[in-house]
Amino acid sequence: MSETSARPAAANAIYRGMDRPALDAAYNNSLAVPDSAERMARGRERSAVVRANTSPRLLDVAYGDRPRERLDYFPSGAAKPPLLVFIHGGYWQRNDKDMFAFVADGPRAHGIDVAVVGYMLAPDVRLTDIVAEMHQALTFLSERADDFGFDRNRLFVTGWSAGGHLTATTSSHPACRGGIPISGIFDLEPIALCYLDEKIKLDATEIATLSPLRVLPQRMPPLRLFVGAAETSELVRQSTTYAHAARERALPVTLTVMPGHNHFTILDELSRPTGAITRALVEMVTTAR
Repeated sequence: MSETSARPAAANAIYRGMDRPALDAAYNNSLAVPDSAERMARGRERSAVVRANTSPRLLDVAYGDRPRERLDYFPSGAAKPPLLVFIHGGYWQRNDKDMFAFVADGPRAHGIDVAVVGYMLAPDVRLTDIVAEMHQALTFLSERADDFGFDRNRLFVTGWSAGGHLTATTSSHPACRGGIPISGIFDLEPIALCYLDEKIKLDATEIATLSPLRVLPQRMPPLRLFVGAAETSELVRQSTTYAHAARERALPVTLTVMPGHNHFTILDELSRPTGAITRALVEMVTTAR
């Protein structure tokens, strides 16, 4: 038997000992969770109810000129409340803000307003453009804090999956007082090597400059990372590696691995008023005062 045939896995490895099919599976969250489609459908239904009970003038607010540069604003009814900006997931190439209005229920129960932000998708734009859109959205909201009625000095960001990546990249915005990346992507190298890159088409510069793990700053606002213990090993590793690297630089980053949660159920911890992510948000808002 030849050396090549004796070690086919090693010969075909492209990332951390994985060949292309294994890497594709490691980042295919829908495949990893059998009822993911049903969960997403329930999220859409819950979001439709939330949007139906919100003033039309607060829905589809344009923060830019491109068609998906829109946000939905869900007030809590509190006087001069903090604001949580939520960034949806979908690997920067699918889903939309309308599907995620349901996450506003948890924060609003604690007097925190919520803005759910949309953005353009690959392959229509590059990831560089999407990151810039998130900064644009925060600038828009901060400059219009009085119009919306929230406290511009208490603006926080959270996001799920690709939105977790965008939360980390947006934390450098001067308006951001803290962030909660949920099941995020912090190193883009494996994304560039698997099926996801067919639409995103990352280049070397984007991998180097848009991977939060590779551009850790000297200072940053506090970040509370969450990931489900039942997520794929690569998703858990992404958060663990980023949190470890940040702590080595004495940056205010913590990680909570949620027992029993997969990539989809973890959002329940934000949408529920008593959820662990909601509680972490309330703690972050209180500490930032």
